[in-house]
Amino acid sequence: MRIDLSTSRLEEPVSAEDKPESTETADVTGPPARSATVRHSHDDAPDSATDFARLAALEDGPERDAVRDELVTAWLPMAHRIAGRFRDRGENIEDLRQVAAVGLVKAIDRFDPSRGAFESYAVPTITGEVKRHFRDRMWALRVPRRVQELRNKVRLARRDLTLNPGAPEPTTAEIAAHAGLTEDEVAAGMEAMESFSTLSLDAELSSTEDNYSLADTLGDPDSSYDVVVDREAAKEGLRRLPERERDILYMRFFEDMTQNRIADRLGISQMHVSRLITRSCARVRDEALGGPSRSGRGAADADGRTEGK
Repeated sequence: MRIDLSTSRLEEPVSAEDKPESTETADVTGPPARSATVRHSHDDAPDSATDFARLAALEDGPERDAVRDELVTAWLPMAHRIAGRFRDRGENIEDLRQVAAVGLVKAIDRFDPSRGAFESYAVPTITGEVKRHFRDRMWALRVPRRVQELRNKVRLARRDLTLNPGAPEPTTAEIAAHAGLTEDEVAAGMEAMESFSTLSLDAELSSTEDNYSLADTLGDPDSSYDVVVDREAAKEGLRRLPERERDILYMRFFEDMTQNRIADRLGISQMHVSRLITRSCARVRDEALGGPSRSGRGAADADGRTEGK
């Protein structure tokens, strides 16, 4: 099965520093053994036009895989060199080389020898793969593509404005004018520059003896808010209870008295106290939830007076 080259396209814009310095097109339309010699711009760009012509002519199988592996091995130093351009940007160089190697394999699989020299196609393809790695995998939080682009524009503008030694830090207005952005867009880009990596919750924020971490400064859910809501919801229902039932609830829940002690103080049975507490709580709860009360005040008073006598 032949490779479909119609899907080959560059997905990332390539800056001037990422373009090859100079290439010449090889004529590989004739027999592979008589292909023209190509002059490359770097020592790590081998003359492999013959192998690419063989690769394009072979069907899938062991022989084609062997030729493909030879091309990957031959051009791997160039992929490593491109990866080296992105060192010191927060990613391990070995990981960058792995990403560049993936881009190299994609370039080899998609390359059409009849369209020119491989180097002129491989360099932007590998560079784009590395840039996509930074764009999609290096952010600790998922940031919209638009904000990432603003970050890059702001970063380049700040670099251009501070090239001269001793140059002051450019203002937001100066960066906006240089990058062709609005001040709000510059602010969003500068905020994104500080958000490329997250800060650990265990990071120490104090250099004194009583060191504390970022986690120590974060608040916990405050249950008191729920208590305030519950009290306000129950306040009106408690106010409507008969005085004796309010006293019973107060002694039980605020003075922490047992039902037996409440019964002795009021001269009624412990069972009667239990029924009154259950009935009062149900009534207050129903009124707080907006439902009908389970018993009327008159019934409660009558019941209480009957058993109390």
